[in-house]
Amino acid sequence: MDTIKYFELTRKREQKKKPRNKPLPKANEKYLEAFEDMERALKILEIKYETLFQFKSTKHWRFDFHLIEYRILVEIAGGPWSAGRKRKCFSHDADREYTAYEMGFTIVRLESAARFKINEAGPLHIQASFAQQWLKNLKRHTFNEPNQTISTD
Repeated sequence: MDTIKYFELTRKREQKKKPRNKPLPKANEKYLEAFEDMERALKILEIKYETLFQFKSTKHWRFDFHLIEYRILVEIAGGPWSAGRKRKCFSHDADREYTAYEMGFTIVRLESAARFKINEAGPLHIQASFAQQWLKNLKRHTFNEPNQTISTD
């Protein structure tokens, strides 16, 4: 129907069409750099992982990495799936982290910024430049543990 004819019949303007879905959020340069460094370190150390892991299919909650053997979820701060470095949607993030803890995951945040504020009540914070060292320590720690399948009695 023509817009002028529609206006004459209804005395209303035709509604403007809105986009049905929002575009995906974009990542900044520091985030992408930290993401690539982390992925490179995981490949070198041969740690099994998943990228952009969605632990609950009904929610749009994603973590950047899931370290499968250790049940650790790694989130790089400032990324498109986190609420950003300034944490504008803190309650959204807190709900996501609480649900992950209930499911038995451990959460680690990699901070891509040079300066950041540590939330004592939240997950473990590591500066992105120390991520590779943290992964080496994690791998070494599991090698030094006793085998759980063999009884010590």
